[in-house]
Amino acid sequence: MWKQRTVWVNWRTVCVFFCSLLSGRISTLRDETGAIFIDRDPTAFAPILNFLRTKELDLRGVNISVLRHEAEFYGITPLVRRLLLCEELDRSSCGSVLFHGYLPPPGEGMKKLSNFRLCVLFLCVGPIVDPRKVLIVAGHHNWIVAAYAHFVICYRIKESSGWQQVFSSPYLDWTIERIALNAKVVGGPHGDKDKMVAAASEHRIILWSIQDGGSGNEIGVFNLGVPVDDLFFIGSQLVATSHTGKVGVWNAVTQHWQVQDVVPITSCDTAGSFLLLGCNNGSIYYIDMQKFPLRMKDNDLLVTELYHDPSNDAITALSNKTNFSQIIAYGTSSGAVRVIVQHPETVGSGPQLFQTFTVHRSPVTKIMLSEKHLVSVCADNNHVRTWTVTRFRGMISTQPGSTPLASFKILSLEETESHGSYCSGNDIGPFGERDDQQVFIQKVIPITNKLFVRLSSTGKRICEVQSVDGTTISCFMVRECEGSSRMGSRPRRYLFTGHGNGSIQMWDLTTAMDTLRRYLFLYSAFSYLLLH
Repeated sequence: MWKQRTVWVNWRTVCVFFCSLLSGRISTLRDETGAIFIDRDPTAFAPILNFLRTKELDLRGVNISVLRHEAEFYGITPLVRRLLLCEELDRSSCGSVLFHGYLPPPGEGMKKLSNFRLCVLFLCVGPIVDPRKVLIVAGHHNWIVAAYAHFVICYRIKESSGWQQVFSSPYLDWTIERIALNAKVVGGPHGDKDKMVAAASEHRIILWSIQDGGSGNEIGVFNLGVPVDDLFFIGSQLVATSHTGKVGVWNAVTQHWQVQDVVPITSCDTAGSFLLLGCNNGSIYYIDMQKFPLRMKDNDLLVTELYHDPSNDAITALSNKTNFSQIIAYGTSSGAVRVIVQHPETVGSGPQLFQTFTVHRSPVTKIMLSEKHLVSVCADNNHVRTWTVTRFRGMISTQPGSTPLASFKILSLEETESHGSYCSGNDIGPFGERDDQQVFIQKVIPITNKLFVRLSSTGKRICEVQSVDGTTISCFMVRECEGSSRMGSRPRRYLFTGHGNGSIQMWDLTTAMDTLRRYLFLYSAFSYLLLH
């Protein structure tokens, strides 16, 4: 038989429930000392009280579900969110992911960080970026580049010998925040076989060329004048953009660095040789990089308006992975998702609005239009909405049109470290441009050795990745690499994880995706047999 117990709480404990209690909105019962009596389970209240005092949470011997209900009763929102994440972790299961490889911490790069320099770094006032951990991993074709705080390292994969280190940059005095890699350069400054890698910090950009033998040369250091938000290659040209409204372009043929003032930029994307810019005035602009467009009169980049949003909302997300001249999907600051199309018979008049989806109430942060799905993410705890897209002869079909498919959230706790590379090194996705299924990568808490891979079409977890050496995962990236030269081989999708000890681990997501496809096929076949 359950026996009622009592617990006494000091009035200085602050949360929504106690604020209401102390303000008189809730009737109270006090003892002779003025302490307030609360008729709740004292066992569940002990960890709650400890959380309010220290912000620490000890779940040993505690029922998480019961504790979450108590936290909801007291109105302690931060504790409720953390317990929801803990419950989500408990419900997870390990998927069939093949561990593919391990790249150890780079010895040469770490040697450059002398004990004296490390002591100076860790004694500095303000946020500290650990110089030994991987901040960003990026890839292009069969190459990857890992960015540490003060240097970058490039690797390439060979069918016979696996991943090999081919380039290590000199030590940089400033902290790297953005990187870009081009592993397929035609007409480079020193020949067609040159690769290029770039790194940026605030307004500075440094660019190296990597020869076939692995040696590297510094091409130059460029200045955008404002903080760099995005850094990438379009063909052999390096592009840097800033939200303040500046675009910087370096051309490999002319060896020319050009900075152009445009409208403040809220999103950008690439489509073949085109650079698409979504701006805060509601317009989508484009620059054709293949022509290196410069006006002869004033030496300005040729920026052309492609489309203007009917509601004049800022364009906060862009996607054009199919055909620049036909279909573009974009999201706005009001949460609207729109698809615009350019029909062949209307070439010359600009794209027309095809459909509008209004299921988000917060600004859209990501959007992807693939062959089978339209996926959008908004700023409300990474709320994802997915639609099925039907096509006819490459164009989106109006019969039956687009139907809602899934709605879910990619919950994650915020990183306390304010370094700019955190955002660029932990992109949740969706990933998978070539495949019919895209995936999200979920890193639930900042300091963890686990990642969860979730299907963009349903939100289902298809696998769990846990570092093989128990080290913290500091960044991640999904990349497709070309398969074997054997006939019939196809590209494989890999998850690359950078770690706090400087290592890089690789996981073959194709294994998990193939297992999922077999399961869905068997499920569909079984359902068909039951119905017929």
